[in-house]
Amino acid sequence: MSIQLVILILYIAVLFGISIYVKRRAANSSGFLFAGRKLTTTLVAANIAGTAIGAASTIGVAENSFQFGIAAGWYNVAWAAGAVTMALVAASRYRELNCTTIPELFERYYDKKGRAIAVLGMITIQLVITSLQYIAGGAILSALLPDIFSFKGGMIVSAIVFIGTTILGGLWSSGLSNILSTTLIYIGVLISTTVIVSRQGGISAIAASLPPGVDWFGPVGGFGTATIVGWFVVMMTQTVTAQGPVQIACAAVDKKAAKNGFLWGALLMFPVGFACALMGMAARVAYPGMNATMALPQMIMGLDPIVAGLTLAALWAADVATACHILLAAGTLFSQDIYKRFYKPDIDDKQYTLVNRYAVLILGATTLWFAFNAVGIVKTMLIGLSLTTAFTLVFLFTMFAPGLCRRNSAFYTTLAGIITLFVWQSFPEVRIFAHPIYMEWIVCFLTFLVVALVDRSRITTNEARQCAEMRVHDLASVDGR
Repeated sequence: MSIQLVILILYIAVLFGISIYVKRRAANSSGFLFAGRKLTTTLVAANIAGTAIGAASTIGVAENSFQFGIAAGWYNVAWAAGAVTMALVAASRYRELNCTTIPELFERYYDKKGRAIAVLGMITIQLVITSLQYIAGGAILSALLPDIFSFKGGMIVSAIVFIGTTILGGLWSSGLSNILSTTLIYIGVLISTTVIVSRQGGISAIAASLPPGVDWFGPVGGFGTATIVGWFVVMMTQTVTAQGPVQIACAAVDKKAAKNGFLWGALLMFPVGFACALMGMAARVAYPGMNATMALPQMIMGLDPIVAGLTLAALWAADVATACHILLAAGTLFSQDIYKRFYKPDIDDKQYTLVNRYAVLILGATTLWFAFNAVGIVKTMLIGLSLTTAFTLVFLFTMFAPGLCRRNSAFYTTLAGIITLFVWQSFPEVRIFAHPIYMEWIVCFLTFLVVALVDRSRITTNEARQCAEMRVHDLASVDGR
């Protein structure tokens, strides 16, 4: 049995061990979905860092740097900027409001149809992100153990582990696993980067061997300024309202833990990106004809078996960390905002927890279809996350300019965001910007203002406060407090 296989089996065993250990804590819906709202600053930081450092932040960054240079590492910096934005703008507010999802918040302040359209858009986003973790997982396992896993076989095994650990332990499992995963990621990626760059004669030797035509070490590389700025806009937009970060903020033990956890998480994110970008460029020198997605796993496989096994396990850990949390977020959206809200509002807590587990299973299996049809990890991720523009815009107006909010604001702004992304994908001639996020912001902002002018049904601060108080009372009843 190879050293790599032994390391992989041990890591999988530890993951399932953690999930089984915390299964008792996840026996009710509060424990399963929100870790009993007891995440400390450390666990919040580990969770958001684990969510961020996934397929796009490792395999995807290397894939981009293989083609466009070191500037691919800005993707992780953009994620960190998003986490800081969440910390300063929204994390403590989410914890104070005791909400569970953005669609729930939309109905609390707006109306039922605003909640319905938001949940459909958000579930789609979660499924797209999860599918990309399967792609990266397949690339890693097929590079690590080519005699055992094909690319698609690796994707299927990744899906089984991601879904299984999530079903068992929920957010508690994700939180504790992310401490292990983040540690492994740092150890593996930093050691591998140092060894690979040293073997190729240093950064100057790599630079001299790269093909001409791309500014490999320039601040924007082969991307262009508008593309990289677009990454920052996407990440600072999505982190405020995507269900994954929102769920982490809501699960914090208090407002302070929510805010500080996101700040510490931001510090953990960005170094990994530039390390993976360096390895992607080194792979371009060593294997210029290779498939870009396989660049990082293949490069690492040339190292000492123990180092290679640990590093690829670390990259797989990054996918586990992200996939588990995003799967849980998708399950929460379905269970809370569709099943419980529209089909069975009087469901008891035991049944509700079971519904959440089934939702994770079904949605997790569905994402395999997305994974088999996705092209380009970072590109697909960023397009999907652009849809959060409408949610973030509505949230910001609701919190900071409620006088402009109308009953129909959430519904029509979200609808405009969905239509804009559909048009962008279907009709290339409308792509007058470098990234759909720019068009999303313009269209959604104008839609919100038009609704504010046309609709006479205002939301009021007093009404919103009463809804929030009712929700806190409901949560207290469910949690048994």
